[in-house]
Amino acid sequence: MTAIEQMNWMQVEEYLKSDNRCILPLGSTEQHAHLSLCVDNILPSKLAHDAVGGSGVPVFPVLPYGVTPYFRAYPGSINIRVQTYLAIVRDILDDLHEQGFRRILIVNGHGGNTPAQGFTAEWMADHPGTQVKFHNWWNAPQVWAKVQATDSNASHASWMENFPWTRLDGVEMPDTEKTGVDFDYMRLLGPAALREYLGEGNFGGKFQRPDADMQAIWDVAVAETRAMLEKGWAE
Repeated sequence: MTAIEQMNWMQVEEYLKSDNRCILPLGSTEQHAHLSLCVDNILPSKLAHDAVGGSGVPVFPVLPYGVTPYFRAYPGSINIRVQTYLAIVRDILDDLHEQGFRRILIVNGHGGNTPAQGFTAEWMADHPGTQVKFHNWWNAPQVWAKVQATDSNASHASWMENFPWTRLDGVEMPDTEKTGVDFDYMRLLGPAALREYLGEGNFGGKFQRPDADMQAIWDVAVAETRAMLEKGWAE
């Protein structure tokens, strides 16, 4: 892996003489039931580092706050308004472009950040020659197929986000399975009512599955993300 915090500016400048790719993880600090509040930061960041392998492609620090207004009633959840969020993403992309990065892979860990996906198309139109891929890792085709083949009752804060690296020491998972939430109804609720409706925060599914299942999904996620980094860029 090549974390940007393990490079100095001279090394980045030298890297840009032979390659122009980088990875920018996007996350969110928000409730994930019994899991860490930083699940959406931990997963895209680790995935980015695992995917680059020994390629030398720099991985920038995860943007740890996202668009999550519905979870404001859960302590520790931090929301950034859409306009503010897009302005932050714009500033980051502008600077990466100015410094010579021309192929930017965004690994997104939070569904609420999808306004940035539409924004990147607009941003690319204003920056000819620079490409941005927006990768929602959890519902990318191969990962989602693997999740569905493992257990189709899977959603936010359920087993599908319960990896050894997102659990908290000393916190036991309920040995139960929740039925899926009513998304249409949920979208009509304010933060306090949503908390009352969701309870601990799992959208549906078991709270935990065997580590072997999770590692198999992670292996697919790493391979799919690595392929996004290595292939499919426009000539």
